[in-house]
Amino acid sequence: MQSIIFATKNEGKVREFKTALAPFGLNLISLNELTDVPDIVENGQTFEENARIKAQTIATYLNQPVIAEDSGLIVDALNGAPGIYSARYAGDHDDKANNQKLLVELKKVAPSTREAAFQTDIVAIKPNGSELVASGQVQGMILEHAQGTNGFGYDPLFYYEPYHKTLAELSVAQKNEISHRGAALRQFVAKFDLWWEEK
Repeated sequence: MQSIIFATKNEGKVREFKTALAPFGLNLISLNELTDVPDIVENGQTFEENARIKAQTIATYLNQPVIAEDSGLIVDALNGAPGIYSARYAGDHDDKANNQKLLVELKKVAPSTREAAFQTDIVAIKPNGSELVASGQVQGMILEHAQGTNGFGYDPLFYYEPYHKTLAELSVAQKNEISHRGAALRQFVAKFDLWWEEK
């Protein structure tokens, strides 16, 4: 069985990608299954740049094809923040603190002007430099109070108007149908076969 590395330690993301790539019969290996991999310095200015840095770092080190992704929340009233710093907005990967900081930052912003978007960029790189890039976005509003217990990150504050619910109130299937990562993954999978087979 052929393998591809997924440059993440997030098991939730690993499950999503394994499901999406299952039809290709590949063994998806996450960073949790590897030892002695180099530290990744995410110093890009965009989600795509950070995804490329992750993929390139591991692809160069292991000389194998690598997939990476970077996602985050873009809030219009905060000039695009937290953006690429979404996971460590108030500390390293602390969802509760991140949500609290977001609410504080938006305290004086009217509920009707709290437009936001979640964005995901996926970059896959082969050792020969061949790239596959995909992206997805979902539009919503930031609420004044958390709603729902599903999901993670900013999901309890992100209100999706067509469903009249936050992402944390949706089932996994509903969320995948409309989410930024779901959209990016569908785009990625549609182009994957051609990229994977090319020499």
